Amino acid sequence: MAEGANNGTRRPRPNLLITGTPGTGKSTTASALAEATNFRYICVGDLVKEKNLHDGWDDQFECHVINEDLVCDELEDVMEGGGVIVDYHGCDFFPERWFDRVVVLQTENSVLYDRLTKRGYSGTKLTNNIECEIFQVLLEEARDSYQEEIVIALQSDTIEDISDNVASLTEWITTWHGTGSPEKC
Repeated sequence: MAEGANNGTRRPRPNLLITGTPGTGKSTTASALAEATNFRYICVGDLVKEKNLHDGWDDQFECHVINEDLVCDELEDVMEGGGVIVDYHGCDFFPERWFDRVVVLQTENSVLYDRLTKRGYSGTKLTNNIECEIFQVLLEEARDSYQEEIVIALQSDTIEDISDNVASLTEWITTWHGTGSPEKC
């Protein structure tokens, strides 16, 4: 019987949330992990655009303002079956019962700065994202939103880090028994 992270919900495979500041390698890690495990990969940003799950455009941050209720409604049935990897830079609005592991990717500030400027980030958008990483906003949000034992922080500075993270998460998935265990990735 599955207890703990997913509140007793029985599902054959775990669900994972890969979160972190933009530029920390969420999409690269999540897509590689999905390929390694044959799990379904959902990039919330893409889903929001494809299904119009937003309330318009934010000119200051140059992104859609997601409608969290619409996103949760869209994902509810998918998450029940397990075997899903969700990629998003926020985590506090998803139901806690959905996830058995919450992975917060972290990147050294100079590496993150380079990645974001290569994406064309500048001004307020660049500054806010770097500050989020400096102050570990996403890690704190994850720890505030989910049980401590399911939240892990993984360094994501290099391709080797990403490969190691995918390998350790794949190992965790293969040893998962529907209880949120084992404790470490």
